[in-house]
This record gives sequence, C-alpha cells and structure tokens, in this order.
Amino acid sequence: MRKKLQLIDYYILIPYLLLCGVGVVMVYSASSNLVGQNPLSYLVKQISWTIVGLILAAFVYAMKLKVLRNRRLIMLALIVVFLMLGYLIFFGHSVNGAAAWINIGPINIQPGEFAKLVLIWYFAYILSRRERRMVESQLSEVIRALVGPIIIAAVMMWMVLVSPDMGGMAILLSIAIMLILTSGLSYRIGLTLIALLGTSVGAVFYFLTHHIIKSLENNYQYQRILSFINPFELANKGGKQLVNSYYAINNGGWFGVGLGNSIQKRGYLPEPNTDFIISITAEELGFVMVALLIFLIFFLAARIILVGVRSKDPFSALLCIGIGTMIVVQTSFNLGGVCGILPITGVTFPFISYGGSSMLVLALSMGVALNISATEKKTSLVKNK
Repeated sequence: MRKKLQLIDYYILIPYLLLCGVGVVMVYSASSNLVGQNPLSYLVKQISWTIVGLILAAFVYAMKLKVLRNRRLIMLALIVVFLMLGYLIFFGHSVNGAAAWINIGPINIQPGEFAKLVLIWYFAYILSRRERRMVESQLSEVIRALVGPIIIAAVMMWMVLVSPDMGGMAILLSIAIMLILTSGLSYRIGLTLIALLGTSVGAVFYFLTHHIIKSLENNYQYQRILSFINPFELANKGGKQLVNSYYAINNGGWFGVGLGNSIQKRGYLPEPNTDFIISITAEELGFVMVALLIFLIFFLAARIILVGVRSKDPFSALLCIGIGTMIVVQTSFNLGGVCGILPITGVTFPFISYGGSSMLVLALSMGVALNISATEKKTSLVKNK
C-alpha cells in the first residue's frame, strides 16, 4: 500500500478534496436559514458522508483492480440496484413529486445515484468482453452484441423515469450512449447507431409530452417544463425556483455578498442546499468563485477521461470514460437548470450539493479512477525497467 501511495494521481485527488471542502462549507451556509431545521445537523451529516466517502475511496484505491472484473460481483450489484429501484416505485419516500428515496431509519438511500455507477461498471465489463464483436464492420453483429446491455440499460432507465426522475434517466442515457460510442465502434456504425438512438429518443419524448405528461396538468414534472418556458409568468407557482435562482445569481455579481449573507436562502429559494446550492454559492461568493468551481470540476472530469484514453486496458478505459461522462453531464444539467438553459430536473451539483448517496457514489468513482491511474503508472514503470 505504501508503494501504491507513491503512484497516487494528485490531479484527481486534489480537485476532489477541494470540491468536498467547498461542499461542506456551502451546505452549512445554504442550510443556515431553513425553517424548522438545525443547520448544524446538515453540517454534521455532510462532514460524516464526506469522511465515509474518503474511507471508501481509499479502500477502493487500495484493492487490486482485478476485483472489479469479478462477474458475480457485477451481477450482484445489478440485482441490488434493480431491487432498490423496484422497491422505490412502490414504497419510495416522495419529495417534490419524486419518490427517489428509500428510508432506512435515519438514513435515506437514493438508488438512482447508485444506478449510475453500476451501469458504468456493467457496461465497461460487458463491452470490453465483447470488444472483438464491437469492432466488426457488420452492423448486424454489433447490434447482436449490444442487445443485452441495451435491454438492461433501458429497463433501468424506465424504472428511474417512473420514480419519476427525468434527470436521472437522462444521465443514465448519456452514460450508455457515450460508452457504446467509445467501445471500439467504427465511424460508420457509430453514426448509424446515433441516428437510430436519436430517432428512438425523439419518438419517446414526443409520446411522453403529447400523450402522457400533457394529460396530467397537475403533474410536478410537467409544471417544471412549463416553468422553464415561462418562469416569470409562473413565479408564484412552478417558476418560483428558477426566478429566485436568477435573483440570487444577479445579487452575487462578480465577488458575491459574502459567505452567509445570501438573501434568497431565507425562505425564497426552495432546496438551497441541494438542487440550487450553486445559486447560493453565486450569490455569496460571486461569479468568479463559481467559475473556479466549474473549472475545477471539469478539470477533474477531463483528467479522469484522459486516464481512460491513455489506458491500454479496454475495461479500465471505459470505466474512466463513464465516470468522467457522469460528472460532466450531471454538472451540465444542474448548471443548465439553475441558469434556465435546461428544464429543472432535480439533478444535484457534484461534490457541492448536500446528499449522502451522491457523495458515496462520487467517492467510489474517485477511488476507481485513482486505482486505474496508479495501475497504469505501475505498468508503465515495469515496462520501462
């Protein structure tokens, strides 16, 4: 273990630690004015989840990478995720129209977060095992290789969507598409699959918006879409979050009004410590600090993807690409929602937002990325001797 510590990738570790530190501070600040809540409880919980996450990351980093290739372990993880998602649909704890949490005493588990990492793990394993079939020039052979993984991914996405968690489903879809396209497909087959997937997704979206969601005028997800289109006209209803997010960002200016001095967190902006924590960060610390956080998180994702691109092991490469994609897409969805570029989907900002499940999944992901980076360095050193 001591030798492995010498191979640690500080380009991954340092941004991870910095983001976790900022997250703890901002969760405490953003939750300081929540009605009926003790802000210290959120601080203690976030620190606890961060510490547990660091322990998990260290454990995953210390283990041998071949453990992650264990087929039985991967299948067990898939079964557990499907069981949790199934339980969620029928018995999940509903918050803001989404039954996204399973209550286990004082702990709330969000299966949708774990589904992201498990899907990455499964796809990396199965696609690397079928690498030779994926590089075939025949589209029919590629499709046969992808039928099983696509069915499993589609069922997982459907179960997340039914929760309903449209943001989680979109992230899973993005991960699946990226991993398929980077699994060794030829340029021609890749474009063909993109066209087929785009047509299918477009058809499903059209069906949902014109035949299902529109028939549910009081549906929370539908109200979010309407609020995205006309936030100020619905400022007293579904547009409240987005309008107050605008106010928070505008109030902050370049350098913010000072840590702890946010106005919008005082009962105006719902979910200030989760979905809209970046709005509070912009108000208190300013645009410059938010820009630095965005740079840091995209630098982290880029570094992880680069480790994957440089890896000669297809399994390791796909794991890193999947993790990097998850971070980039989740960050983009959150930023798009708080800025009004995308509909609000309830996606949290990685590392900064309050949430135990999210912190644990991100910590496990960092452990995997650090392990792969160290393994690649070790292999390179052995070859150069």
